[in-house]
Amino acid sequence: MSEAEDFARLMRELKERGGLSYGVLARRLHTSTSTLHRYCNGEALPAEFAVVDRFARACGASAAEAVDLHRAWLLADARRRAGTAAPAPVPAPEPEPPVPAPAPGPAAAAETAVLVVGPAAVAEPGVRPRWYRRRAAVVGAAGLAAGAVAVALLAVTGPDRGAPHAGAGAGPGAATGGPAGSASAAGAAPSEPAAGSATGSAPPSAASAEPTAAPAPSSAPPSAPGQATAAPLRAAVRSHVWAAGCDHAYLSERGPASVPPPPVEADAPAWASAQRAVHAGDQTVEVTLHGTGGGAVVLEGLEVRVAARRTPPAWNVYQMSQGCGGGITPAVFAVNLDAPRPLARPVAGNDAGNRLPAPAFPMRVSAAEPVVLRVAAATTGCDCDWSLDLRWSSPTGSGTLRIDDGGRPLRTSAATGRPVYGYALEQGRWSR
Repeated sequence: MSEAEDFARLMRELKERGGLSYGVLARRLHTSTSTLHRYCNGEALPAEFAVVDRFARACGASAAEAVDLHRAWLLADARRRAGTAAPAPVPAPEPEPPVPAPAPGPAAAAETAVLVVGPAAVAEPGVRPRWYRRRAAVVGAAGLAAGAVAVALLAVTGPDRGAPHAGAGAGPGAATGGPAGSASAAGAAPSEPAAGSATGSAPPSAASAEPTAAPAPSSAPPSAPGQATAAPLRAAVRSHVWAAGCDHAYLSERGPASVPPPPVEADAPAWASAQRAVHAGDQTVEVTLHGTGGGAVVLEGLEVRVAARRTPPAWNVYQMSQGCGGGITPAVFAVNLDAPRPLARPVAGNDAGNRLPAPAFPMRVSAAEPVVLRVAAATTGCDCDWSLDLRWSSPTGSGTLRIDDGGRPLRTSAATGRPVYGYALEQGRWSR
């Protein structure tokens, strides 16, 4: 059974047990009945985790069932991103004469088996339940060794050697154009840390590549000054999140005759990268966090870092939809990028008249209990480069996790007074 079929089977089982019709579920998911049919038949896959989460909640799934459904979606999404290439045969290693073991060093550490996530490496943990080993074997046999695949498998990989990254941007000064954003760990060393560095107060063993058990805090040796601490978190960042899955706008210097039709939300990163487009007016970033160890991690707060403010470019605005509506307004952390010191302010949401409570720190996250954060940033006066620092603490240490776009800042620009174009389907062109 393929990953997509396994995901569809879990959806059908939850739907049948929940006793809800396709029509009722479709309204709660804010999608069409035909689209939901395709999800449950394995003909299509949701483009974002939020749809999967709402489906599980609507069907009354338990915590364990929701995690299983999320894991199945991650694997199916990884397969979709990697294509359907047949797995290459793995040749058996030839025996070699024994040689003396070299002294530990950078070269020996580099030979440890890892999955690559952006520029960083993910080390295999010492002890994993059976489903971890079984899923890892399936993914390895399918040859899913691409950066986008590693992003989708964040829930089933182990802790980083260094800073976790997820995807890449479009290039300097371009739109946030990778298929997913990235989260890189950053901390407060005496000097300015490089992007992707982590600092904290964990003992040296907490930052090793292959820990078998976390040392008790009372017996942990003191860490060296300025020593880096690997964040016990994995973060999947989506920097192209549209309101209701259809409503968004981009700025591009290209004329309407040179811009292709608007994509669906799942294809927005590639479309924006090709047009060198920038988020116009506002940008929503979704971060899915998982713990990588056996214990829980406490998320303590979110800080906004604005790296640069420029005059907004005099480009055209391209609307992805003429208005699609939606019965849900998610709860978010709202950020005003024009403020001298922007803050992530909790804002409540609304689901068909039912209030959704505003998010609040501290939050608890573990391997079995993921947390999804949404940050909605807006500007009316600047072309802003920005990122987020997520403060965390655990029994093995504390630090911050940098949330950006593949190691590059997120970019959002004001669009007031710029020409606005919408796509006329009946005419097959952009028009004002």
